[in-house]
Amino acid sequence: MRLVEKLKEYENQYMFIRWATGGEYGKLIYAGSDFIEFNVINVDTMEYSETVLIHSPLILEVSIGGSDVARIVAELSSKISME
Repeated sequence: MRLVEKLKEYENQYMFIRWATGGEYGKLIYAGSDFIEFNVINVDTMEYSETVLIHSPLILEVSIGGSDVARIVAELSSKISME
């Protein structure tokens, strides 16, 4: 199974992605065969800072779980309930 095929299962979820020129926390919007669309979250303000289109072969690492990702999900969830 290719990485992009697996990422398709995780669309609209928060994660950390490292690619050839950087790495950020955010929300995966779309995973296609040639690129992925990823909304980057500024971890200090917990707001979306930019949308990045990443060429799929440049993806080096994806973290879907873990304490950092859980913290981001919890902080974003608490902001939703306050608004």
